Amino acid sequence: MKPHSVPGRAAIVATAGESIAKGSKSFGAASRLFDRTTRERAWLLYAWCRACDDLADGQDHGHGMTAVADAPARLAQMRALTAQALRGEWVGDPAFDALRIVVAETNMPHRYVWDVIEGFALDADGWGPRHESDLYRYCYHVAGAVGCMMAIVMGVDPQDEDTLDRACDLGLAFQLANIARDVEEDDRAGRCYLPDEWLTEIDVPPGQHMKPPFRNRLSMLVRRMAERAEEHEQSARIGTRKLGFRSAWAVLAAAGIYGDIARKVVARGDHAWDHRVKTSAFEKIGWIGKSAWQAAARRKLFPPEPRPSHLWDRPRRPAPDA
Repeated sequence: MKPHSVPGRAAIVATAGESIAKGSKSFGAASRLFDRTTRERAWLLYAWCRACDDLADGQDHGHGMTAVADAPARLAQMRALTAQALRGEWVGDPAFDALRIVVAETNMPHRYVWDVIEGFALDADGWGPRHESDLYRYCYHVAGAVGCMMAIVMGVDPQDEDTLDRACDLGLAFQLANIARDVEEDDRAGRCYLPDEWLTEIDVPPGQHMKPPFRNRLSMLVRRMAERAEEHEQSARIGTRKLGFRSAWAVLAAAGIYGDIARKVVARGDHAWDHRVKTSAFEKIGWIGKSAWQAAARRKLFPPEPRPSHLWDRPRRPAPDA
């Protein structure tokens, strides 16, 4: 039973909509293309992700990331509130009550929720990738698992592993683009998501990648990351064949908008981190228009083909819902 002090679903959805408007103009624009039910559920899921991210990084709707001194305590709080929501209890926090609602309405497997939490645990431990496969594992936990959850929100059967693979690929593409854009911001917070083996390959000492003498070499690595993002983006597009038109439209718009972030970082070269890379309102509108045509023609544009074997495979381990 919902306590009288807890807002109703409509109020929680409205708060989630405000959260996405503040935290992600790119995803917010793409989400407008969903039908109402899917859009509301996407907002609810985003609100939980955003709240966890803000809690972990001491920021406000993705802005002002800082190195926090009490990361383990923040992680413990995140886990406790998430567990309460997954037990079907009303938490009293709109973002975690949003998770409760969307999981119940979509029959979301809890393992994807916990996989996302594991990404925050990696950050709380001060983790950094040694190998390229470690980078993908991190990207899965913080974004690929969210891609799987979003696919389920859009009506994909949780047992449809092939389509969930494509959804995961889109999440990986988004996160790789984010990492490429945020190298300087992450460095200020004491984090680096460039694999150690990549830095060793170009003879950059640990923790020195943002120093001016290494800027050209850093640009080379980020170009590689953008190429990996592009590969995952192209794989993800094939998954839109399984979606309804409006969901495919939203996914393809988001893919184009986020893909442009990585492409802009590459185009700016050594100056990619002088100012934060963004897509303009005009560019977003352009992708919304272009993706409408792509969604309508998706079965011709993106014929079925096996997922490239060299792409990283997400974990398949079954986990009990709890």
